[in-house]
Amino acid sequence: MQAHSDSDPSIALVREADDERALAEATSTDAAVPAADSDEFLMHAFAGGDAAAFTRLYDRHERATWRFIRHRLGAQHEGAADDVLQETWISVARAAPRYVASARFTTWLFTVARNRVIDHLRAQSNAMLSIDAPLVRADSGTDSGEDDGERWADRVAADAGDGPLARIESRQQAQAFLDALAQLPQAQREAFVLQAEGGLSVDEVASATGVGAETAKTRLRYAKARLRTLLAGWRAR
Repeated sequence: MQAHSDSDPSIALVREADDERALAEATSTDAAVPAADSDEFLMHAFAGGDAAAFTRLYDRHERATWRFIRHRLGAQHEGAADDVLQETWISVARAAPRYVASARFTTWLFTVARNRVIDHLRAQSNAMLSIDAPLVRADSGTDSGEDDGERWADRVAADAGDGPLARIESRQQAQAFLDALAQLPQAQREAFVLQAEGGLSVDEVASATGVGAETAKTRLRYAKARLRTLLAGWRAR
């Protein structure tokens, strides 16, 4: 990967501060010894000079990170997803010497990815934070949002009362799910995607988005309730 130069030095300074804050929050407790081959172990190995460890981390999380970035950017800016993905992993590599495995690597990774998305949107002279844009285009190609919808629904913890969230049974239903997801308020959608795509806990969603655990829990509860309502009458056509 090659680094992209920053068009605005002030953005680079904000980026450094945001990453340092996220890293401090992720390392604020006493570090535990990471299990062999865990993400945390691989980060330490990379910091010690093992380039192959970084490759394994990248291969393990690249797709989920890219999906989160693409949907967080919104349709207007989704063409920049590859560049933002690259910036995210450059940030991860730069922070490796300071990384302490006291929290899950993915919590910090998705926080960094979120920061890079905001960096990109800030850098656009006419950009607004567009998480409310449609999540998928009709011409999105072979990597369709339908598969993403199926993955999200399957990964959200669901009990018998979750109804339509419990299982996505067809491509049509997957598209209906994405359409419903696009109707959620910004904060609820972001919390839902972080949990479903990133596998983050409520506390980790709170940390990644800079809110309290109760706020994150409320956003997730409202998001799931709204999705159930929107999908309750779904029928294949």
